[in-house]
Amino acid sequence: MAGGLRLASVKRALVIGGSMSGLLAALALARRGIEVDVFERVAEPLAGRGAGIVAQPELKAALRALGLDPDHDLGIEVRNRVMLARDGRVTHRVETSQTMTAWDRVFHLLIAALPEANYHRAKELRRAEQRGAGVTAHFTDGTAAEGDILIGADGIRSTVRQQCLPDLVPLYAGYAAWRGLIVESAFPRALHAELFETFTFCLPPNEQMLGYPVAGPDNDLRPGHRRYNFVWYRPANEAEELPRLLTDESGRTHVLSIPPPLIARDVVTAMRADAARVLAPQFNQMVSLCAQPFLQPIYDLEVPKMAFGRIAILGDAAFVARPHVGAGVAKAAEDALALADALAAHEDVEAALKNFEQTRIGAGRRIIERARRLGAYVQADLTQVEQAYAALHRTPDAVLSETAMMNF
Repeated sequence: MAGGLRLASVKRALVIGGSMSGLLAALALARRGIEVDVFERVAEPLAGRGAGIVAQPELKAALRALGLDPDHDLGIEVRNRVMLARDGRVTHRVETSQTMTAWDRVFHLLIAALPEANYHRAKELRRAEQRGAGVTAHFTDGTAAEGDILIGADGIRSTVRQQCLPDLVPLYAGYAAWRGLIVESAFPRALHAELFETFTFCLPPNEQMLGYPVAGPDNDLRPGHRRYNFVWYRPANEAEELPRLLTDESGRTHVLSIPPPLIARDVVTAMRADAARVLAPQFNQMVSLCAQPFLQPIYDLEVPKMAFGRIAILGDAAFVARPHVGAGVAKAAEDALALADALAAHEDVEAALKNFEQTRIGAGRRIIERARRLGAYVQADLTQVEQAYAALHRTPDAVLSETAMMNF
């Protein structure tokens, strides 16, 4: 036995998805003595996907449990939250210490801990097949892999979830986020002094802009070599505005999201004009420095089940919460640890996965509900209940005390 696990029950796990959730699951299972192989559909190394991440205490605790060091150069310590008025005045300031990290930093910390031979690129899942005491993953290149369990950690577009829950689709939340990363050296000195070192917010009517510093390219934390991450939430109705945002120069309308280089020029031009019209001048100037903004339509995804025989799903394959809680990576990490613990406590594999589901499905639902409440005031259309949430959570005091906090 390794860590209490009966190895006769689970010797090999197949993890579908080689991004953050998949790596977290692989490392948690490997620490229990299970042989793990990770299969990522993209051929090239993953890098630069996503932007800033708030390193919640829950994430740091999970990384420690995986034998990793989250206390050395994980990110930038930011000690203050600031609210800007439309004219640029600081109207509120709150002392709240948090570590601001980046997708790249956490990803490279995780992938460095997994043997290279166990990470397989260009492996797109076609279907998973359960037979008796095993699972077979069939890939689009004609190859297959066999294991005792299969873990779907393949994100919002999960093939594993699609096979297990074919009628479930992401639900558009009624708004989108403009995001971007700007190198520190591009900041004029005055703007840097006003904006760069704090977690700063601005609240145009029915919108929210926020920004904070993160590591620079190659996880560089040296002053002058870092980057600034911004997120600007804006309402966009599903019938007309969202399709316009997702339609590229060739007239093709993309599903769920659009690659940044394909965003139509007139869409970016209109966004910049709106920034000048509604944002505090510091944020407007900052947005003008961003050469390639990207667009993130906001979705909710909530599964009724996480276990399907010898198959389980976790992370964003199971629950996609709006970003306001800042819980995405922490949730995936806690999912991974709970999965490993369940397998260690049960000799029967299917019973272990059902126990994992019972342990984590409530946490996913709570985060989804919290994020919906925090984001209600940005939606294009509101029910009467959502109007009540909007009134409660749109005030500067509420935004400063609740955004990217998991203590609810």
